[in-house]
Amino acid sequence: NLAIGPKRVEPGDVILVNGDIARHGIAIMIAREALGFESNIVSDTAPLAGAVQRLVKAGIDIHCMRDLTRGGLASATVEIAEASGAGILLDEASIPVHADVGAACDLLGFDPIHVANEGRFIAFVAKRDAEAALDLLRQEPLCAEAAIIGHVTNEGNARVNMTSLVGGARTVDMLSGEQLPRIC
Repeated sequence: NLAIGPKRVEPGDVILVNGDIARHGIAIMIAREALGFESNIVSDTAPLAGAVQRLVKAGIDIHCMRDLTRGGLASATVEIAEASGAGILLDEASIPVHADVGAACDLLGFDPIHVANEGRFIAFVAKRDAEAALDLLRQEPLCAEAAIIGHVTNEGNARVNMTSLVGGARTVDMLSGEQLPRIC
């Protein structure tokens, strides 16, 4: 019996993302809002079943998984922290964001961790399985940029913090309001 959910999250769990983030939301924003600049940014829309099945069949000890659709990486991690009571520490430098997507986010005033995704998920796995899970994900063509982006701390504070690109720390909050109007 496979039990995957926030109640299984525990200190030491490693957090993986199955690829770069924010492409979907930015691609939709650029196409929809006629912003007046050209872009080759394409949505990250992709099926997730193959990658998830690969992890499950390999016996990876997955404690929790969540898609990054609404509210992006930030909302997903905050919701899991609140539901599990766990402290989460993300490493901004490890979160894959394509350069053109990052530039568009900067130009539009968006934080990539709050931007919607359609083919991305995070997985909380037992530390002993983290490297194996990463290797398995990277074998999936749609997950070639999978990365380890953080871990669950010993602090049971139901909070998400992030080490910034310059080494500082900040609290990650859920997106308030909507960055993109709902499209599906």
